[in-house]
Amino acid sequence: MNLAEGPRVAIRYLSLGDYEELAPLYEQSAELHAQWMPGAPIATYEDFERYMGRFDGPLHEGFLICLRDTGAIVGRVNVNNIVRGTHQSAIIGYSAYASTTGRGYMTEGLGLLVGYAFGEMELHRLEANIQPANTASLNLIKRVGFQREGFSPNFQYINGAWRDHERWAITAEMTA
Repeated sequence: MNLAEGPRVAIRYLSLGDYEELAPLYEQSAELHAQWMPGAPIATYEDFERYMGRFDGPLHEGFLICLRDTGAIVGRVNVNNIVRGTHQSAIIGYSAYASTTGRGYMTEGLGLLVGYAFGEMELHRLEANIQPANTASLNLIKRVGFQREGFSPNFQYINGAWRDHERWAITAEMTA
């Protein structure tokens, strides 16, 4: 079931049943993701089951960006480290797939996710942390309306080393 729809894409929750479609996308995109993504790649159904376990509690939500006309998966967005109370904030992580990059699907899909997060999820702030050399991701997050807030040295362990990241954020007021 789609949670939000745009002209070309929609967002929906990620489920175990998505593994068959995602497995070849992960494999085709391994080189694209290697230098930017934390953790081991999802290579087996068991890996995917473990990954899906993170969404069992209230701290993480997993979403897919899919084409409206066919339902084909074109991207993924996680809303991580959800903090309620006086913060109502979360950190997003996302990835496109090699076969669908450069078509604007992620821009549209992340825009839908931001609207859903500030609406249905009742969040107030979303943050994204991006390595400075990841220009495609930086350009994407700017198009969606995030603003750069700072720089975090040695922020996350990725691809065998601690990597610097730029911190970008958007609040509900920035989308009104």
